[in-house]
Amino acid sequence: MSLIKPRALKPGDKVGIIAPASNIKRELLEEGIAGLRQLGYEPIYLPGILERELYFAGSLERRLRELEEMLERDDIAAIICARGGYGANYLLERLDFEKFAQHPKIICGYSDITTLLTAITDRAGLITFHGPMVTKDFASADGVDLSSWNSGVSGATTWDVSTDGVEVLREGRAQGSLYGGCLSLLAASLGTPFEIQTDETILFIEDLAAKPYQVDRMLMQLRLAGKFDQVRGLIFGEMMDCVQPSGQDYTLQRVIMRVLGSYDVPTIYGLRSGHVSRANITLPLGVQAKLIASGSGAKLTVLEPSVQVS
Repeated sequence: MSLIKPRALKPGDKVGIIAPASNIKRELLEEGIAGLRQLGYEPIYLPGILERELYFAGSLERRLRELEEMLERDDIAAIICARGGYGANYLLERLDFEKFAQHPKIICGYSDITTLLTAITDRAGLITFHGPMVTKDFASADGVDLSSWNSGVSGATTWDVSTDGVEVLREGRAQGSLYGGCLSLLAASLGTPFEIQTDETILFIEDLAAKPYQVDRMLMQLRLAGKFDQVRGLIFGEMMDCVQPSGQDYTLQRVIMRVLGSYDVPTIYGLRSGHVSRANITLPLGVQAKLIASGSGAKLTVLEPSVQVS
């Protein structure tokens, strides 16, 4: 499938905010809107975004209609998710993925939104964006890594992703399609019609508050499903709070390499995208990237524009 690039985002553009998963709080929405306005965008959201049904942001019909309207509106330049949580998987069997190819737009989020991003990229061929969300990152003074955001959404030809604080677990060089997201959602896709496609990728994996044995189990599930067999490189996120509450005498890095040590691909740990301590990095999914991991550190370079500049 040939990849489709959405058009670039520029100051003054309208940005559609959607809540396709868990419910959101008004005060955090307003703070995120203020953050988007400071960057020069015009945030738009539909009536009903604050609705609640159980732990969802309203009914499935509301969430589905919201996404489809924002996608089809010509005046909306990009779609940014308000938050993750849980519930985006309900939309999958109801979505017409051809519409994402017909109305290519920047679509950004992480956590539970991994479900949508990987499915859209795999089924429609549209480059999607693993990056900041409205009520989390844009609502915080230091919530967004502006260098990667601007490079990703404005059409930089090539650019380096910040690897400050990243640890090299296995040295090597690789080039492949940047892909991935939240580990829990990647594993949950297996055995479904929306199973992740990881061949020839530099696979990004992150999660929040999963105990080390749970990380081990999900990595083993992916391994047994063959999802690492044709991977060219591995990047792990900060893996925030992925520890045993009672303490442990081993590192999560050791757990990861125990499962994946047999794969001779460059592997790094600690890239700040998704669930992060600060400054969420934007990763365009589907673009070609190069990963170099050596004794002197790691370098991740996006090798092509992720959007079309008109």
